[in-house]
Amino acid sequence: MFSKILIANRGEIAVRIIRACREMGISTVAVYSQADRDALHVTMADESYCIGGPQVADSYLNIAAILEAAALSGAQAIHPGYGLLSENAKFAALCKKCNIEFIGPSAEMIDRLGDKDEARKTMRAAGVPVTPGSDIIDDINKARQKAQEIGFPLLVKARSGGGGRGIRRVDRIEDFDNAFLSAKAEAQSAFGDGAVYMEKFLSPVKHVEMQLLCDKYGNVVCLGERECSVQRKNQKLIEESPSPAITPEIRRGMMEAAAKAAKAVGYENAGTVEFLLDKDKNFYFMEMNTRLQVEHAVTEMVVGIDIVQWQIRIASGAKLTITQDKVYLHGNAIECRINAEDAAHNYRPSCGKIGFIHIPGGPNVRFDTAIYQDYSIPPYYDSMIGKLIVQARSRELAIRKMKMALSELTINGIHHNRDLHIDILSDPEFVSGEYTTGFMEERSKRREAENKTEE
Repeated sequence: MFSKILIANRGEIAVRIIRACREMGISTVAVYSQADRDALHVTMADESYCIGGPQVADSYLNIAAILEAAALSGAQAIHPGYGLLSENAKFAALCKKCNIEFIGPSAEMIDRLGDKDEARKTMRAAGVPVTPGSDIIDDINKARQKAQEIGFPLLVKARSGGGGRGIRRVDRIEDFDNAFLSAKAEAQSAFGDGAVYMEKFLSPVKHVEMQLLCDKYGNVVCLGERECSVQRKNQKLIEESPSPAITPEIRRGMMEAAAKAAKAVGYENAGTVEFLLDKDKNFYFMEMNTRLQVEHAVTEMVVGIDIVQWQIRIASGAKLTITQDKVYLHGNAIECRINAEDAAHNYRPSCGKIGFIHIPGGPNVRFDTAIYQDYSIPPYYDSMIGKLIVQARSRELAIRKMKMALSELTINGIHHNRDLHIDILSDPEFVSGEYTTGFMEERSKRREAENKTEE
């Protein structure tokens, strides 16, 4: 087992990893930007190193500075968290070259599954259902022709990256050229890779993902699903487990497909296979995330397993002691992502000094965050400032518990989306469990129509 781990991240996930390490008796090393000098993860870690200026390119994406900090501290491993360098194959490869264990899959695996086109081909070959679409197409004329074969609506999607960037929905041939070229341009700018492919746009659908743990000896265990269909601009807002749309039969099929996907590529460490579930209950592979997910805490609450600690154990060479027949989902869990944003001004990020803060408590209530009273939220990073997670015996009770916890959550000094979450949880469509990925867009249209009627 490692004696010292460097956390190449910031915010709530850095704090989360430090806590896991502390429980395991492992020393921690924090890295931070000049803007994060007063951040909580810096205070909590046993050692800390400033690695550059406030911009992520100068600090949290500064591979040389991070590796130098690891060498100076004597860290044996690096946990990348999520986002930032967590799916950067170059970083994983350089860690290996420096004899530092990267807590995640190999650079080769990240490359292979990060290439969404290659991942689709691999899954097809393994017998995992894949959404109808195309391979990579660079020529716009050939792409236009293939688009007509696939049929509209469809999605033009970047081969690399994530976070909703490099994706364009096209509803008719007249809009195709502009969508194709803009998706390529955005992908090139965001990921340095302008390659795109196309998928049939399935609607209505649910976004359901399966959490996996895979050790270095070929053992794979699936920890069940998370429903992630409440999204705004392809960014998840609320996640829950189990999914209200999944029957035991569908769950078994999805779990088997997810395990088959992992075994087909010899996957190691924590990973997530994402599926689309259509109205006829057919599911299709969408992508595999080669890192810890933001929403991992939802699964932890219903299965009682610390995923971060298992990531560390697997990276150190330990065998999985969890067997599939011992994995049970206990009750229901819901997570709400608390973002510092101003809903009145198109959800623009909100930064500034936090005044009074009150975090809800009680049985099975968890708030993963790195904020504290008088902390100043810098303007350089992602707007998510916390994740509120609850667990209860049933979905109805989990919704009620979450609404209670949200109403108790108080964060003064900045704008945030607490009230939006309360509103969503009260929406009859969400309560029914029949909501799909179009829920937020349809909800917005309903609100606009209601406002016009009132006028």
